[in-house]
Amino acid sequence: MSRIEMSGLLLSLTGNFDRKPLHILQDAWTKYHQDEVQRGATLPAFLTTDVPPILQKILKGRQVKGFSLSDIAALGRLIEYSTLTVSTMQNWVKRDFKDYLGAPRQGKKYSVNQAALLFIIDDLKAALDFESIRQLFRMIFLKPDIEEDDLVEPAQLYNGYSALFEEIKQSPLLQVQAMTARSTPKDYCLKREGAIRGAIEKLMNRLSHLTRQQKEAVKNMLMISAISVQTCYYQSVARQYVNAALFLDF
Repeated sequence: MSRIEMSGLLLSLTGNFDRKPLHILQDAWTKYHQDEVQRGATLPAFLTTDVPPILQKILKGRQVKGFSLSDIAALGRLIEYSTLTVSTMQNWVKRDFKDYLGAPRQGKKYSVNQAALLFIIDDLKAALDFESIRQLFRMIFLKPDIEEDDLVEPAQLYNGYSALFEEIKQSPLLQVQAMTARSTPKDYCLKREGAIRGAIEKLMNRLSHLTRQQKEAVKNMLMISAISVQTCYYQSVARQYVNAALFLDF
């Protein structure tokens, strides 16, 4: 699944999205099985699809309010370029990001926003150290133990930069703007940054209640997160090339 699909799934589970969880999963599955769909072989294709227990609950229409770390890891494995594991998240909730994640907030399970925060950390760690991530969280989520003062909820933030990443990836105009000045590395970076900032402005219309300073903090967070996702992509491609080189070394 793409991040925009996963973020939509999280928001839909809270009822704050215009699409149902099942429809999001159906579209995501269809996108990766277009050949089978066109040949009318959807049933055999789905029967060979590994469906994690957490998704089985959603497919059956059961209400899902919280997740175990195993559930979140299973969802993370579905996200492109993601490397999330249970052991990694255990370190985050118990030590590295304990102040922001804390104990499970849905009984013995983690909330949608806690799951989104884990996905955000996984994306940001591709480009930033943990202390930098914590400093960014202090700007966006203010007091760690109070959710109501967040400038933007983690699930909304995840959806925001996921949409930004998709727009950059799919828009020919943004790609052209970002790649037209390759005479020097500095020119290229400045051009790409300008293209990203233009896309961010569209997303900020949803947060009209924030002050100017708060909007700037969210804008910076969106840009950093979107670029970190691109870093995840390049790291994934690099790993694939390394694996190919080692495998083909006859």
